[in-house]
Amino acid sequence: MATSRRQDTSGQSTRWILGAVLFVQGFGTAATEALWDTGFGVAGLLRAAGLPSWTDFVVGAAGLALLVWAVVHRAGRRPARA
Repeated sequence: MATSRRQDTSGQSTRWILGAVLFVQGFGTAATEALWDTGFGVAGLLRAAGLPSWTDFVVGAAGLALLVWAVVHRAGRRPARA
């Protein structure tokens, strides 16, 4: 049981971190492209590789999905209060 909980905590941490990184990378690149005509990070590399600009939003949406999953998973683990 303890091993399962530890693996679950590790997976939860991974969801939070990866979700935050992808969210900032995707939507941050979209914002910097719109405001300053420059990109950064993973989404910036995708743009430099010739992918369309909407891929920034896909990266950001993937991050948002991971963050929502982490929030829902955390809420489901809380004990019910009487």
